[in-house]
Formats: sequence, structure tokens, C-alpha cells
Amino acid sequence: MKWTGEDVALYERERDYIDTALLPLLPVALGQGAKRLASGGELVGLIAAEVERQLKGRLFLMPSFVYFADEPRAQLAERLADWTNRLRREGMKHLFYVTCDRAWQEGEEADRVWFVPVVPLESMGESYKHELVREQAAELLRFLIGRWAQE
Repeated sequence: MKWTGEDVALYERERDYIDTALLPLLPVALGQGAKRLASGGELVGLIAAEVERQLKGRLFLMPSFVYFADEPRAQLAERLADWTNRLRREGMKHLFYVTCDRAWQEGEEADRVWFVPVVPLESMGESYKHELVREQAAELLRFLIGRWAQE
């Protein structure tokens, strides 16, 4: 399910069966590195959407947690902890994060972070781009299934 009116209405009816939230963590910048971050964010969005499509009815794809790339990590970790705690209070048993920002691979939430390498999508052919998204989504699915088995 996605953050749309139709899917939220379905979530409200079926919330006992939807126990997993996927939260994209997207860094932004308007100066140096902006193009790379935009490409990474685009790929994260495509992969997350594909995983949501395959797990509709079990997984809720949340709106992105967007932050400036140069924000202090301690501040970001605190904000993310607040989101995580709120989602848990709302009944999400499993929370996972998908990002192109390697910095999230360290810290308290690292075991639930799926890292997507930044790839310049604008220079790829459509068929190769679709194949890359399918492959990354399949790996993310395996990661989620493995984590579900552990929790």
C-alpha cells in the first residue's frame, strides 16, 4: 500500500494484516552532489514502489523521510527514532528503511536499512533500468523476508 487516499482507506479496514512499514530515507542537496542524490533518490523510489507492488496487503510504503545531506547525524537519528516510535505505536511490528545514503548503515537502525547504490539512471536504456529495478527489488524482498523470519 502507498500513501494515497484509496490505499489508506484500505489500510484502515485491514490494519490487522498490515504489519510492515517501508520508509525511504532520502538525502537532498541543491549544491554539490545534487544530481547524484537525485539519481539515488529516483532509484530508491522505483525499487520501493516495486516492492510495495509485490507485497501489497502486507507492506505499507510510507512517504519519504527527506532531509538535507549535511544535517547533523545526531539530529537525523533523533527524528528517525521519533518516526519509528510513532509507527510502532500505530501497530507496525516491522519497520525497514531503504536509502542511497551509506551513513544509515551505521547506528541503531542499521540492521533494518537496505542500501541502494547510486546509479546514473539518466544514462541508462529503459530496458536496463527496468532490469536493475527488478534485481534490486528482488534483493530487497529477500532482505525483508529474512528479517521477518528473525523478528
